[in-house]
Amino acid sequence: MSPVSQQARFAAAVQDPTRPLPDGVVSYRGDADPLRFAVYRNNVHVGLVGVLASKFPVCARLVGDDFFTAMARIYVADHKPATPVMMRYGADFPDFIASFDNARSVPYLADIARLEEAWAIAYNAADQEPLVIAQLAGLEPHSLLETQLHAHPACSLIISTFPVGTIWSAHQTSGITVRPGAETVLLTRPQADVQVTVIPAADAAFLARLLRGEAIGAAAAAVLETHASFDLAQALTGLCALGAFSSSREG
Repeated sequence: MSPVSQQARFAAAVQDPTRPLPDGVVSYRGDADPLRFAVYRNNVHVGLVGVLASKFPVCARLVGDDFFTAMARIYVADHKPATPVMMRYGADFPDFIASFDNARSVPYLADIARLEEAWAIAYNAADQEPLVIAQLAGLEPHSLLETQLHAHPACSLIISTFPVGTIWSAHQTSGITVRPGAETVLLTRPQADVQVTVIPAADAAFLARLLRGEAIGAAAAAVLETHASFDLAQALTGLCALGAFSSSREG
């Protein structure tokens, strides 16, 4: 059997406890030792649960360590890493939480997990200089309105019917009051630190259109149809200050 085939059988046995012990896995006496391999398999699972606990700490605090560990073990049983880069593991954990019946008593838990996944992506995103408002200020009005903005690699939006940004912030800093209501959260990394910012609904709608590739003028016009008080200059200045964009080009 080729080394690749042996590795594949070993990995399959680690993932599935119903599979037979891989060939060549023996004790110091030379005999098969399924109990020792079961310990190894369990250590792998425990390690992956630990990865999830580190990546989704607010989720763990919201439901408690025992519940989170039990939920994570169920996830790990059917979701093994597709890559050796552990920062990518658990990307679909928020979707798993959304479908996990026992978590329905905390209806905002999946969105908190989406925020934490986005935070990890922002933290590990490629370094790029964010676009500053001065780079747009010199454009002629017509050119500005035809300009498309490119999202910074660390930029993402989390749209929720729950106050997930405030809930997340309350677990970082004391003294924050959480009030009911929908929130849209912008994650950016303008400097070295990830910023989690709750932005107004009109700004969120504008940014969402820009991230879909719409030019500034078309996006602003669409937002003004539903948000009459939308201020284009204020929105652009604020989004640039938060580091939402990395470059621009005319459409």
